[in-house]
Amino acid sequence: MRSRYAAFVRRDEAYLLRTWHPRTRPARLELDPGMRWTGLEILDAVDGSAFHGSGTVTFRASFRGGALHERSRFERVDGAWVYVDGDFLE
Repeated sequence: MRSRYAAFVRRDEAYLLRTWHPRTRPARLELDPGMRWTGLEILDAVDGSAFHGSGTVTFRASFRGGALHERSRFERVDGAWVYVDGDFLE
């Protein structure tokens, strides 16, 4: 989760797409060059250890003027954790 947040901060589309599950990955991203991320707070993590094949992370990512609160689902694909999808909260 932290590496994907950092990729959003740097607008690293290639990394974000590489770490997105193939079944839900978009063809491309349109990242807003005006977006200024200001912080990430991990609120909860369920499963997701070396012994799990899936897990969830609940986080709040702050940006200038607001915040994104999401519960994200991740799965292992070929040994690597990838983002599947998420539900916006609040």
